[in-house]
Amino acid sequence: MKKVWRNLPTLRLLIYAVALYILLMLLSSGGILNDYLMIIINICLIYVILATSLNLINGITGLFSVGHMGFAAVGAYVAGTFTTLVWKLPNDGSVSTTLLFIVALVLGGIGAAIVGALIGMPALRLKGDYLAIVTLGFGEIIRTIINNIDAVGGPRGLLGIPALSSFTIIFVATVVTVLILRYLVYSSHGRAMISVREDATAADLVGINTTKYKVWAFVIGAFFAGIGGGLLAHLIQLAHPTQYGFYASFLVLIVVYIGGVGSMTGSILAAFVLTILEKYLLPMLLQWAGLGVEWRMVIYSLLLIIVMIYRPEGLMPREAKFMIPEDH
Repeated sequence: MKKVWRNLPTLRLLIYAVALYILLMLLSSGGILNDYLMIIINICLIYVILATSLNLINGITGLFSVGHMGFAAVGAYVAGTFTTLVWKLPNDGSVSTTLLFIVALVLGGIGAAIVGALIGMPALRLKGDYLAIVTLGFGEIIRTIINNIDAVGGPRGLLGIPALSSFTIIFVATVVTVLILRYLVYSSHGRAMISVREDATAADLVGINTTKYKVWAFVIGAFFAGIGGGLLAHLIQLAHPTQYGFYASFLVLIVVYIGGVGSMTGSILAAFVLTILEKYLLPMLLQWAGLGVEWRMVIYSLLLIIVMIYRPEGLMPREAKFMIPEDH
């Protein structure tokens, strides 16, 4: 009974996920959700992956990374290179194509994880604003390097990427990401990461290898960001350096802090709210008001300021500060 009780939250999450998947598929097949709305839902799910993986770094481990979309860029270009230039996969929906696409996504995640390790190790001596500046600089370095590699399109971007990111693949990838991160947070490794966030010096004194857990936070967060980047590239059929600049990283950061730092549930909720606002509602409002798209940054900045003043814990506070219940 103890084992069943311990796994009950996971079972509930799986039941909710299956119910949501069936509901969305029924609405799509019934014509209630058109192709455009399904694309927005897919982008929402991808931002769930990006936001929860960043929350592992910023919220759980207490580091301050700003260039998260740089990892997504690595994943997008690595996966896109394999599917477009190396294997030249057709968009035929066959089992072999799907399997190779999954392999490409994993390779993109591994490439992003390697970059995450390279960034994490030299940045270990830094914290707070200094770490934010370093991660932002690394993100721009990644984008600039990609922009100057002609083999993957350079400033033109990687074109002709097959549309392999179906709703089912994106949905499953999102659920798997959330489940893995939840298991990690509620494990002994997760408690060690939380101790680094609360007091790194005290964690060192009790024998926790804070250096290892800081690096692992970057590696794991970068891996899932790479998966999200690969899914996004194969959804919109394009990987371009401008997609992974400061604005994109800033948007993911807003999702994490509005949802609640350290709250995976808050990141999921905020990812849907902010993505629908970004892709659907805000363009209509700006067009109606006769304003340009550059006003988005002003609106998001004001929104972040308001949330930090009136609800600094975000939409959803940390779930019991991620402390492990006794039955765990």
